[in-house]
Amino acid sequence: MVRIEPLGDDATSETLAGIERIFFASSRRQSFASEAERSAFREQWLGRYLLHDRQHAFIARAEDGTIAGYLIGSVDDPAVAPRFTDVGFFAELADLTERFPAHLHINLDAAWRSRGIGAQLVGTFAEHAAALGAPGVHIVTGAGARNARFYERCGFAPLRELDWHGSALLFMGRDLASG
Repeated sequence: MVRIEPLGDDATSETLAGIERIFFASSRRQSFASEAERSAFREQWLGRYLLHDRQHAFIARAEDGTIAGYLIGSVDDPAVAPRFTDVGFFAELADLTERFPAHLHINLDAAWRSRGIGAQLVGTFAEHAAALGAPGVHIVTGAGARNARFYERCGFAPLRELDWHGSALLFMGRDLASG
């Protein structure tokens, strides 16, 4: 059993370490040429959200207090928010991010997957983003990635495939006006 709770500004170093552990364990990328490269990867996909968007983050906490998973996101349109300019594909998706500005990253510890926790985290974030006035939420994943089925079960629809530097990406959106 887990409970979904906001991360909050007063998150302990133990909670943040649990998030980082899950982040790296769940990442498709497992090797880095240097510590600087590893740090840059963390900053791009986790750090900036912890710094600027912690109020939009939720954790799944197990009964023993450990972190089973997390969802961190933003309600700002990444195609126009200056802090996302280093993620170049957002500019090519600006027509879609305008309609689906909120976006998220979610990861679960492997031991906690396939229990409905991810869907709870996504549902919590969707309600949160809708309450803040976001018309929609999106994710970008690999085209053909296994997680696309998870997002479809959470109400996301595939809207566009994009070739980005030789990788096929998939933009999926969920309208928040209809829940």
